[in-house]
Amino acid sequence: MIRSIRNLNRLLTIGRVLARHDALFLLEEMLPLARHLSSLLRGGRPSASTGRPGERLADALTELGPSFIKLGQALSTRADLLGEEMAADLSNLQDKLPPFPATEARQIIEEELGAPLSAHYSSFDDMPVAAASIAQVHFAVTTEGREVAVKVLRPGVEAKFRRDIDLLTWLAEWAELTMPRLRRLKPVETVKTFEDSVTLEMDLRFEAAAAAELAENFLGDDNFKVPEVDWVRTGKRLLTLERVTGIPVDEVDRLRAAGHDPVEILAKAAEAMFNQVFRDGFFHADMHPGNLFIGSQGELIAVDFGIMGRVDQRTRRFLGEMLLGFLSGDYRKVAEVHFAAGYVPSDQSIDSFTQACRSIAEPILGRPLHEISIAKLLGQLFQVTETFAMETQPQLLLLQKSMLVAEGVGRILDPQINMWQLAQPLIEGWMRSNLGPEAKIREAATNVMGSLERLPRLLAETEKTYSMMVNQGLKLHPDTVRHIFGEQRRKSPLSGLLPWVLAAVLAILLITK
Repeated sequence: MIRSIRNLNRLLTIGRVLARHDALFLLEEMLPLARHLSSLLRGGRPSASTGRPGERLADALTELGPSFIKLGQALSTRADLLGEEMAADLSNLQDKLPPFPATEARQIIEEELGAPLSAHYSSFDDMPVAAASIAQVHFAVTTEGREVAVKVLRPGVEAKFRRDIDLLTWLAEWAELTMPRLRRLKPVETVKTFEDSVTLEMDLRFEAAAAAELAENFLGDDNFKVPEVDWVRTGKRLLTLERVTGIPVDEVDRLRAAGHDPVEILAKAAEAMFNQVFRDGFFHADMHPGNLFIGSQGELIAVDFGIMGRVDQRTRRFLGEMLLGFLSGDYRKVAEVHFAAGYVPSDQSIDSFTQACRSIAEPILGRPLHEISIAKLLGQLFQVTETFAMETQPQLLLLQKSMLVAEGVGRILDPQINMWQLAQPLIEGWMRSNLGPEAKIREAATNVMGSLERLPRLLAETEKTYSMMVNQGLKLHPDTVRHIFGEQRRKSPLSGLLPWVLAAVLAILLITK
């Protein structure tokens, strides 16, 4: 009861802010009185924001603070819910807030390091170079003389986030309870995913670990650089990284003046994106121009590792087969992949889903090569989910958003070249290795090795069973035996050998007893 009262009070505050920016339109479909409610909450005053609905919503979310800025960025991946225009407006949501005082930053640093700031930094710039919703960044020099960037968590942000997450969870629970048609969108699970993502982002040790893992994945690659983590000067609310310098990737004139070829940079960006997603299954999910620089040797330098994405091997194979189906015009294959992965329920019509895939792909893939957007293709595919009761896949939504940002960077560098065309040889090679006959042979070999690794345990269990049969007179009903062996045969072709292995082991035990 107390939780409900607290959340209702917070909801009223949020309602007033949304109404002030004329951004209650999302409720109009569910609540016909929402427009009258908006006018009532504004007190008859004109809207504080103008522009498209998505722009007004972005203004309102910015006023509501850090949690809602992050929520808006998360919603920007949901074109299937909000439409492409609104999702695009939210993707431009600027994660910038006024900086907090340097005295507070210094205090946090000293608390995290358990020592005076001067014990670790010989100089510290009080003016931050960036101030976002979660943290702000200062330049400094360590006592060893190394130039670093120091990221400090915003004071009080954890408590504000917990309060807002409790409200969002409460709303999601009510939505699932009262609106069954929304359950396929997994509102509670989506809020939990959002909570996990931002919780990790607010513990800067996790960001440090993400940077270190990404750097390890690109060890020896001169085309992609990740700043080195200073673990001695890193804690829950503090992250110290090697300071890097470079030209922002979207400043094309400066890049050309420095002797860099934008097409070469685009090729490196395409390769880096491919390697992160398909080779490693671990990708930078916030690679907008402000987080990507070009070094003096033309290398890509990434910063800000608070939002990272993962795709497991199974999902990567799904993506590979789906992309191969789309690019070859085999829409039946695309549909079959969705059904095999369990993304579309088996009671849906595969013929109708095949037709839907064709209707989405043909207008996009029929355009000139440099205008083809794989991210837009995926985005429109997710928009047909309601028709076919396709469950939301948060990891694919984050990937689609990342691909959209990457394509935007590519068009800035050279609007006449498609980055996926540059990455095509890599994608084709990966598909041959992971989806072709060689991959199937490797998978079969892995299954055999797994069975052999389990054999000692199987033998031990068999001996134990034999001992029980001899000493305690344990008997298995014939139907039970048939059921066990029948289940084993259905699991894999190799498991049909298991009854014979068991029989041989029992015979050996009887002979040697």
